[in-house]
Amino acid sequence: MIVVHHLNNSRSQRILWLLEELGVPYEIRRYQRDPKTMLAPPELRQVHPLGKSPVIADGEVTLAESGAIIEYLADRYAAGVLIPAHGTPQRRRCNYWLHYAEGSAMPPLLLKLVFRRVETAPSPFFVKPVARGIARKVLSGFVDPQLKLHLEYLEGELGESEWFGGDAFGVADIQLSFPLEAFAARGGLDASYPRLSAFLQRIHARPAYRRALQNGGEYSLDG
Repeated sequence: MIVVHHLNNSRSQRILWLLEELGVPYEIRRYQRDPKTMLAPPELRQVHPLGKSPVIADGEVTLAESGAIIEYLADRYAAGVLIPAHGTPQRRRCNYWLHYAEGSAMPPLLLKLVFRRVETAPSPFFVKPVARGIARKVLSGFVDPQLKLHLEYLEGELGESEWFGGDAFGVADIQLSFPLEAFAARGGLDASYPRLSAFLQRIHARPAYRRALQNGGEYSLDG
């Protein structure tokens, strides 16, 4: 049975969702973030040296990184259904989204989280104005324009189809769910992006998504 090392409020929620879509049995091993630092517990380092989630174990295969896990699971358990065949234009587009989600979309979202915390973090009175000023300047001058650029790009990509991989739901949509939920929580995704808003409504209505939430527990990207 597949074992999912699952950290609350993390990318591993996508893996639970994919397994529910595939109908593949799995076991969850749970880890909780530190409520103050929001970091993963040290126990995860016993599973993977970076101490991050998700990590899966499938027999003798242990694998980290969401995109690699999603591609592996889909190729093994749903080739040609949720993921296109190798060597096709559809597969190249799918692979693009698997990499884009973490390589391009998530960095400005992470910067938004970090500088927003810098802006609000407790600090000595003589340092606080400087820290807030730097944080606000970085946010307004670089981070927020980058977030807007990505939102406009993603909104446009849904112009001809309801799904990012093409006419049918697939793993590209599962991979993109995490950054888009983060965009909705803190990156400016609102009703002014109707296609992306409708996309989130569609995925949240999927039975497999709901089962994954029930199995995975609390899930919130606010912060």
